[in-house]
Amino acid sequence: GGGYVGFEVAQNLEVHADVTLIEQREAFVHPPAAIRALVQPALLDQIILPYDKLLKHGKVVRDKAVSVSQTEVTLASGDVVPADYIVIATGSSYAAPFKPSGDSIADFRRASSDVSAKLAKATSVAIVGAGAVGSELAGEIAAAQPGKSITLISDDKTLFPMYPARMGAKLKLKLEGLGVKIVIGQRAQDLRHLDQPYQGSVTLTNGQVVEADLIFPVIGSKPQTTLLESLPGAKLGSSGRVKADQWLRPSDHPNIFIAGDIADVGDGMTIVATSRQNPWLIKTLKKVLGSAALESQKPYTPWKKAPILVPLGPKVGTSWLFATLGDWVTRKMKGADLFIPKYRKAFGLKATK
Repeated sequence: GGGYVGFEVAQNLEVHADVTLIEQREAFVHPPAAIRALVQPALLDQIILPYDKLLKHGKVVRDKAVSVSQTEVTLASGDVVPADYIVIATGSSYAAPFKPSGDSIADFRRASSDVSAKLAKATSVAIVGAGAVGSELAGEIAAAQPGKSITLISDDKTLFPMYPARMGAKLKLKLEGLGVKIVIGQRAQDLRHLDQPYQGSVTLTNGQVVEADLIFPVIGSKPQTTLLESLPGAKLGSSGRVKADQWLRPSDHPNIFIAGDIADVGDGMTIVATSRQNPWLIKTLKKVLGSAALESQKPYTPWKKAPILVPLGPKVGTSWLFATLGDWVTRKMKGADLFIPKYRKAFGLKATK
């Protein structure tokens, strides 16, 4: 997998080992910016990042891994990649058009462009799910296309209930200040699609019917764990993610590691989680490659409460970084550029204005 875990771990280990990165798509997509691309379609060219210039010493193989053993990875093409150590980071799927739904980047472009055009014409929008994606989407639309009727629906009684109440309250006030109507404590009972936006209505648990020109189902990621399910000793957790030990090993094989959205280790399914897991993996694998015993290395410890940045467009937002912070911090850290320059640089591409 060449997502947030795979590309960074490969890039940092390629001078220490013979590294092969296996990825089924020809380019990496930066999903947080895919939200803004719906209101700024030209942004797509900046957030689709080809793998061609990622590695200088290692190699990127465009193929799909179909099985893993302790000594090799078998690809859909029939080719076999031998390995002393294997990191599985196959990530998660999400409703279109926030992540590619298949192997084709061209299909992702078309899906994003299609939804962007429908959004531009819509006068009413309903967003089902008020996590990071749903809240950011509501903020981006309200900031870029004021005047639309936007309804954000959550089955939780507050926004971001896993964080201090102050954060959720601040986000609610800011969204309402942008004109977003927030419905909390209500579940959508009759979503027609879970994987793509559509026109229609949703009925809430209180009987209320919300009609909209465009309904976005944004109710979370689905871990892509198929590759792990046949490994001896691998176990799925209640969230559908794969359990791992304190050294991020998911099975009886001592040389196979997992990280990112598929790993049930106490972190959320966020980019912030990989910002903690990746450095541990890189440091630990460097030592193991130098013949150090894995069990002698410091075990991985998850975030106690991970930081989170929730921009509502390029200027407004709320963050939690061990305290609730407002517009300026959120704008400077994420809202203004959505980390696009950082990832373009990582992939050997020029920054864009």
